[in-house]
Amino acid sequence: MTRREIRSWLMDMDGVLVSEEHAVEGADRFLARLREREIPFLVLTNNSIYTRRDLSARLRASGLEVPEESIWTSALATAQFLAGQRPGGSAFVIGETGLTTALHEAGYTQTEREPDYVVLGETRTYSFERITHAIRLVAAGARFIATNPDPTGPSNQGPLPATGSVAALISRATGVDPYFVGKPNPLMMRSALNAIDAHSETTVMIGDRMDTDVVAGIEAGLETVLVLTGVTTQPEAERFPFRPAHIAGSVAELVDWVD
Repeated sequence: MTRREIRSWLMDMDGVLVSEEHAVEGADRFLARLREREIPFLVLTNNSIYTRRDLSARLRASGLEVPEESIWTSALATAQFLAGQRPGGSAFVIGETGLTTALHEAGYTQTEREPDYVVLGETRTYSFERITHAIRLVAAGARFIATNPDPTGPSNQGPLPATGSVAALISRATGVDPYFVGKPNPLMMRSALNAIDAHSETTVMIGDRMDTDVVAGIEAGLETVLVLTGVTTQPEAERFPFRPAHIAGSVAELVDWVD
């Protein structure tokens, strides 16, 4: 399949650039080529735990140089969305530094009393008391926002409950569904495009998941590439009712695309 003119790149992090804290082979060459050619790019992640500085340091430890300003998280997209919806608002937040910092920098006050929003993000330890308080606030009328719909996250011992699972618990208790900002919501992609002043017609989205990365890219009007270094195999990709524009073994195969 022929590809469109490419002027900017969006890419997932886990499964595309790194796998279990190790750099995917060829990822360093791909990123180096983007930097050499001064082509705008953003690394996207639904993980709302970490700040951009944290993630840049994590990638550096894996041997990959990605500046802070080239990272975009669901926490940043959520903070930007809320700042646009209700500037200077307030929120009761379940999450970690990545989310609380983003909301603070967006001008939001964090409170446990009559907030405009309950904002649910990723955390290593979900507190039953804070979940209970969130349920009561949503039942009392607070608007319900979640950073991403991922039901589980990885760990060395196996899957962990993640934002989507806890959101389902709150929804079941209140009858109120959250608005999910992160992938596969194309809002996440459009906020990333705006962050680097890019246009969907000339941007590629690289991901390892059909149900988040690829579908979000398609719905936002981007060229899409599925890489096979993450969770999706080629036979699994064939089962979906939508297709990526391209399938590559890894980002190493895309180095020559950067010109």
